[in-house]
Amino acid sequence: MTHTIRVDIVSAEAEIFSGDATMVVATGEIGELGITPRHAPLITRLKPGHVDVLLAGGERQQFWISGGMLEVQPQVVTVLADTAARAADLDEASAQRAKKEAEDALANRTDAMEIAEAQVKLAQAITQLQALERLRKSLKH
Repeated sequence: MTHTIRVDIVSAEAEIFSGDATMVVATGEIGELGITPRHAPLITRLKPGHVDVLLAGGERQQFWISGGMLEVQPQVVTVLADTAARAADLDEASAQRAKKEAEDALANRTDAMEIAEAQVKLAQAITQLQALERLRKSLKH
């Protein structure tokens, strides 16, 4: 019998995923986290990046988040993100454009607030592109 844990990935707009998994992998503030059934309760911030959900049948579901919170309870893992998407739904051309715009804004250095905004947009664009690359690699295997 395979042990599973309930996983919910929710953005400000919608529920992105809800189902049972054998493992969840995400990038926390201090590094990669691997959550399996019977994991100790935990709450941590998540960096912009990927969330991988390994289903009982061996299938891997890949998601991108803009950052957020991860909560682990005895029977459920919840990912709360401002923005989240299935990796397969990301638009590479849009991410490349956003990356270029953020790099241009940083190169033209204006006020501190605009620089901070550009840095956030650059980080989000880079992590979207990384999520797409991870998806491509997993599809090759």
